[in-house]
Amino acid sequence: MGARIDFNCDLGEGCGNDAAILPHVTSASIACGGHAGDEATMRETLRLCHRHGVAAGAHPSYEDREHFGRRVLDVAPAEVSRMVRAQIERIRAIAREEGVTLAHVKPHGALYNVAADDRAVADAIAATVADIDPTLALYALSGSELARAGVEHGLRVAHEVFAERGYDARGRLRPRGTPGAVIESLDESIVQVRRLALRGEVVADDGRVVAIHADTLCLHGDRPDAPEFARAVREALEADGIAVRPFGATA
Repeated sequence: MGARIDFNCDLGEGCGNDAAILPHVTSASIACGGHAGDEATMRETLRLCHRHGVAAGAHPSYEDREHFGRRVLDVAPAEVSRMVRAQIERIRAIAREEGVTLAHVKPHGALYNVAADDRAVADAIAATVADIDPTLALYALSGSELARAGVEHGLRVAHEVFAERGYDARGRLRPRGTPGAVIESLDESIVQVRRLALRGEVVADDGRVVAIHADTLCLHGDRPDAPEFARAVREALEADGIAVRPFGATA
């Protein structure tokens, strides 16, 4: 079997052109009220996913709309579990009404980054997802504690890499607001995408090459040029003969 990858985007956040992005991706992680989103945006994004044959997932976060879920909150793992459960159940109920079966869960923002290294938080998220529906896949930063927790809780885990985020030598994302954290150039992003998908590696901020497993590739939907990025990334992947399919798809 040749190279293949899922291409996902964070959507339903009320700050991007979801309708223009969805034709180019294979999975969508939909904001479910923690950092962004409400019933109307969840419903509309689910309908768009259904229309375009895109796998839909929940994108739970810290309950912090003021900071778009990108600020770490000092909450116990039990509170993380409560927040994650409430948000997944919220979008799951709407998805049922729309005839859509959720395929995965991917934490958002600061919660995602904390779970990459904090095993207690990672376990809280993975255990909650497994309790709600063990058939849901868990999207986690490649090689992270969240990925390991997902496996130990019996979940299918998609090791996630990023099209337009910079990495450090540990294979972690550079913190937003620091130099090189966000790749603004489409050409530079395409170089990173090809390296990730074809060679399973990324160039870190210190110039070292870091091996990294890639099941799913993320593009952030809140960037203003996300539709152009999505189209160009999809075209580059397919030009290289990489099969772009939802995570877990057999065909």
